Amino acid sequence: MKIMILNKKLLLLLILIISLLFFILISFYHPFSFAYELTTNSTIDDDLKNKISSITKSDEKIAYLTFDDGPTTKATPKVLDILKEENVKATFFVIGKYVKNNPDIVKREYEEGHYIANHGYDHNNSKLYKNSNSFMNEIKSTDIEIGNAIGIPNYCSHIFRFPNGFMSPNNKSKKKEAVKLLSEMNYTYVDWNCLNNDSIKKYSKYQLLNNLKKSCKNKGTLVVLMHDTTDVSDSSSVLKESISYLKSQGYEFHNFYDFATGDGPFWPEVASGDGPFWQLLVKKVRPRWQFTLSLLYYIFFLLHLILFCFLALVHLL
Repeated sequence: MKIMILNKKLLLLLILIISLLFFILISFYHPFSFAYELTTNSTIDDDLKNKISSITKSDEKIAYLTFDDGPTTKATPKVLDILKEENVKATFFVIGKYVKNNPDIVKREYEEGHYIANHGYDHNNSKLYKNSNSFMNEIKSTDIEIGNAIGIPNYCSHIFRFPNGFMSPNNKSKKKEAVKLLSEMNYTYVDWNCLNNDSIKKYSKYQLLNNLKKSCKNKGTLVVLMHDTTDVSDSSSVLKESISYLKSQGYEFHNFYDFATGDGPFWPEVASGDGPFWQLLVKKVRPRWQFTLSLLYYIFFLLHLILFCFLALVHLL
């Protein structure tokens, strides 16, 4: 009888030791610290800004598919279905007011590994360039809507695309001032060097694909401009063929998570831990549960420690 009681105590003690070690091991991954220091406190150094803005100067066969002016209910889900089928990650330059109307679509973009970047709140140049406060509010308001959609408070996309592009001649002087503001806000901007002209006029699928082929000819790294809208031409109708063509030309597909490097919590998914368990929790656990989960974790840890000490003492006595 005494042997059975002793064995039970030893078994219980062993279970507690294993569980205690498990908690200690998980602690190294910081799974419940939830330090989302990834927004206004993060910075982009000049080297990284230059690297992002000059990616099209590279000779590497890399294609960054980018989609502007969404999300929309007609085109974006079709684009996402094709990207998922082709196992391609893209970057979506979203408009704030459309994010507010379609948060579930943006959440899907994020959860499927696509980068959510900023394209302003209204896509209205008169509002965007009215003054510096208006410009900053357009960007901040859009990131707030993105954060609400994907469940990350104080989200900062760090990448902005000017409506109609920085390279367009309209509002040139105001854009130069805007670039300074972007830098102060820890943003950089990205244009494109390849497009299918889907926003210019109504094109057939064949014409859209042909436009893309002409535009990317004799180029290395591509930043491809398309739109996940159906206002003029529908890029989703020719997306699969476009991906197939670029693959046939030796291109690999990346998105702007390529630049999620460095020690600091820089990009929307990169926080204070880097283990696989941590990354799973960052994506799946909503921020409003952070405090509760942290508290439960430490309560269980403390209870285990107390029980371990108690049983160890009983066993010794």
